[in-house]
Amino acid sequence: MIKNLDICKIDDIMQIWLQTNMDSHDFISEDYWKNNYNFVRKILPESTVFVYEDEGEIKGFIGIIEDSYIAGLFVSQEYQHMGIGSKLIERSKKYCSTLKLDVYVKNSNAVNFYKKHGFKIIEEKEDEETKEVEYSMIWNL
Repeated sequence: MIKNLDICKIDDIMQIWLQTNMDSHDFISEDYWKNNYNFVRKILPESTVFVYEDEGEIKGFIGIIEDSYIAGLFVSQEYQHMGIGSKLIERSKKYCSTLKLDVYVKNSNAVNFYKKHGFKIIEEKEDEETKEVEYSMIWNL
């Protein structure tokens, strides 16, 4: 079931955020993610966050800022490839007529996932913080 973030479950959300980032971005130091943890935890409640929860367990979430920018889509490792990410994207498409995001080129699974959901690459650039190449992608209704 997809619902809005219940702030009392932010620690569960943040564990998914941290672990998924470290698993999916092994080309970036784990320290980078750990050093950004408190910042993300602080700003997350200011975002629109849709949570996929099943039987009381949060299995994934998507955060949208500035009414259209996907700041992140995360599904716990053990629940990936079960359609949860697709459900979160589809829910977000009902909320926004345009969705934008940046994704690391080296994260080919994510790039392919977004392409499958109709996102188009509009730019290739270097992330200022990590120095990794990323795509800017967009989806329009």
